[in-house]
Amino acid sequence: MRYFTILENGTEKTAARDGSGPLFVLDRFADMNELIRAGGVPSIPEGAPEAGEDAVILSPVPRPLQDVLCLGINYAAHAVEAGRFSKEAFGGERPYPIFFSKRVNYSQGPGAEIPSYEGLVDSLDYECELGVVIGKDARNVKAGEARDYIFGYTIVNDVSARNLQTRHRQWYFGKSLDGFTPMGPCIVTADEFAFPPALPISCLVNGEVRQDSNTDCLITGIAEIIAMLSEGMTLKAGTIIATGTPSGVGMGMKPPCFLKSGDVVTCRIEGIGELENPVR
Repeated sequence: MRYFTILENGTEKTAARDGSGPLFVLDRFADMNELIRAGGVPSIPEGAPEAGEDAVILSPVPRPLQDVLCLGINYAAHAVEAGRFSKEAFGGERPYPIFFSKRVNYSQGPGAEIPSYEGLVDSLDYECELGVVIGKDARNVKAGEARDYIFGYTIVNDVSARNLQTRHRQWYFGKSLDGFTPMGPCIVTADEFAFPPALPISCLVNGEVRQDSNTDCLITGIAEIIAMLSEGMTLKAGTIIATGTPSGVGMGMKPPCFLKSGDVVTCRIEGIGELENPVR
């Protein structure tokens, strides 16, 4: 099942599509967070209305209940390029995963703008990532049980201001400016994929392929991420985990090539879809 948040007649609504069928509105849920806590729906309810042709697809979770949890340097090739850009900020040995969080006041969906913050940000970058959506409260989960706690998967663009990220010696501010968490186009339920999912993942800027990898290249896998985080804190239903980005980001190019106003960033993960956003 694919779950969406749409804007129809000025109102945000949850919606679902089974396979490649029509998109139906799920009136019983106030928002996606409520749908996730309920475990979704086994099938499209009889009599559910179809979404109108003018419905706009938003981020599947426009307002996450908590900060998005993120993995840093979780693909080997990305570790190399990040260290080359700034050894002080990204270099050194990493015997344990790098965790950080990302403040999201509002997550924009496909087609919405990424703000460039002229005068504040001089090194705007993209990071296409597989997002894992937790389906039920997780505490002290063993790696072998992690699959049972996953509601589904989405695409997250972990937009980053590299000058702020490196200047402040921690990543929160440089990752958390308003508009820095495009997500979508939908959540695909976990039962649609083998576990762990091995999905082609790519990012294009103005049609040029920049990132091209597979989610089976994660250094710390999804099961281990959930087990490690839940050992010390409760992952509430609806928690979103961004699992890290492959190589090919702007700071990794020679010379670095950052986003500018007018660029279009397209994040793709096979089986989930495409998330495209212009920079303004």
